[in-house]
Amino acid sequence: MTSPSLPDHVRPVSAEQGLVFACHPGVSCFTHCCRELDLAVSPYDVLRLKQRLRLSSSQFLDRYVIVEWDEQCVFPTCYLTMVDDGRASCVFVGSQGCSVYDDRPGSCRAYPLGRGVARGDDGVPVESLVLLGEPHCRGFAEASSQTVAAYLRSQELEVYNRFNDALLPLVQHAAILAGAFRPTRLQLDQYMLALYDLDNFRQEMANGRVALHAPLTPAQLAGLAGDDGQLLLLGIRWLLQEWFGE
Repeated sequence: MTSPSLPDHVRPVSAEQGLVFACHPGVSCFTHCCRELDLAVSPYDVLRLKQRLRLSSSQFLDRYVIVEWDEQCVFPTCYLTMVDDGRASCVFVGSQGCSVYDDRPGSCRAYPLGRGVARGDDGVPVESLVLLGEPHCRGFAEASSQTVAAYLRSQELEVYNRFNDALLPLVQHAAILAGAFRPTRLQLDQYMLALYDLDNFRQEMANGRVALHAPLTPAQLAGLAGDDGQLLLLGIRWLLQEWFGE
């Protein structure tokens, strides 16, 4: 039964449910889902892609990301650029498929599933899953059956989910959810710096222009030394300090 709050082709699923689906070059609709879409990218998506392309974070943002500053939203949204080919194709898709497949964004990995997550009362992430049964997708006719959970594991989403969930204390902070805090434009610039423009954030930290009030942990020092994953976590920690005094 479809939820009345969801489009007709979207329905909630559980991790234990079965899923009949496969995507490969032999499927007639191969790469159709890589076109005519608004693909929002998370900070960890950008981290993986800029490493894959051997670009600095600012170079990647300049070349491949459109930042939407919508006053109706608390935070800016970063979208991957699309090619003006009449089909609004992903910049990384070609006739052979995805050119950055091993480092593709989390939402691409999860398809045809979508994942939402909320911060529970105890701070533990609460996950919700939906199935996107888009009419054009022929992957549902493939003879490949597994559980939803097994499919998500096969797409190596664990690390993506872990970094995305690490954002929850910031983006779902109680003061934001209550409407008691809304970032200023300066604070949103800090958000983009600390979460998306990691190389410049590292330089700002190294130069002492931004700093934590507490001594850096070994993991945070590893972030400054070159571990982008640890640096992203350090960026979250710094924003919580600057915005909420935590």
